[in-house]
Amino acid sequence: MSYSIDPELLPWLDMIPAVSLPDYDALVATRASQAEMLGALPTYEPANPVDVRNTTVPGPADAPDVPVRIYAPANRTAALPGLVYIHGGGFILGDLDMFHAHLLRLVDELGIVIVSVDYRLAPEHPFPAPVEDCYAALQWAAAKADELGIDPERLGVAGESAGGGLAAGVALLARDRGGPSLSFQYLGIPELDDRLDTPSMQDYVDTPLWNRPNAIFSWTSYLGTEPGGADVSPYAAPARAEDLTGLPPTFVAVCQFDPLRDEGIEYARRLSHAGVQAELRLYPGTFHGSALVESAEISRRMFADELDALRRGLKTGA
Repeated sequence: MSYSIDPELLPWLDMIPAVSLPDYDALVATRASQAEMLGALPTYEPANPVDVRNTTVPGPADAPDVPVRIYAPANRTAALPGLVYIHGGGFILGDLDMFHAHLLRLVDELGIVIVSVDYRLAPEHPFPAPVEDCYAALQWAAAKADELGIDPERLGVAGESAGGGLAAGVALLARDRGGPSLSFQYLGIPELDDRLDTPSMQDYVDTPLWNRPNAIFSWTSYLGTEPGGADVSPYAAPARAEDLTGLPPTFVAVCQFDPLRDEGIEYARRLSHAGVQAELRLYPGTFHGSALVESAEISRRMFADELDALRRGLKTGA
């Protein structure tokens, strides 16, 4: 297909690493080159001092502890809003370094505490391992709110891509298991629906960074079986949830030329219909992960909207 990509993004297409995941060998090779790809991303020097430390938190029952990275303003004097952040990577890629610069910037700009989760990856650890790891991190953050300097009344969950799907799954788990209470969820270009039947998912077979073939491999790896079956849990694919009432206020961001576009739009529509305060942004001329081109005006707008959504959702006062 031909895509009307934003002119400011076009010159970067040849420089953005291609991600092609036809099989497990390709996944292993992509993981091996991940550090190199991350090294090419822009760094960020916060204007205000930020404390960063790695630790582990108790994992789900009969599972290993979960590594997390905690970011907090160094000069905090009162309880601050908290955010459990879940990285992207199609459930099969990524680690604590993937969004490190981004999270430093969020803490610097918003004055919040972030707990970033290094969940187990598929296919070695299929559902429910990744989402249960993330839920365990949320439980820990809520239980340790005083120690972390988090105001438990202003605790949210956020993620990008597969991390957005995991964040949505965590919000469903928190609702259905009676807590922890969430004040907000931010779902950035979320991966929500294993049925792969939306128009954007059907048509976008060759879009940059993410496309239908990659999505098929991603879901097959995460579910441990072919996607689209009759018995897929809504905690794995939140678009499957029949009841979306009682979820926290939500911000959903989607990109125009992204196979995940329509499932994000539909999730926002259904949240709104269920009485949830849901806000949707569709960014024209963008593709999955195009915000990596930080200099583009559309990318700056996307980040400004994310900051604004988190300010309002977590009541930061920043």
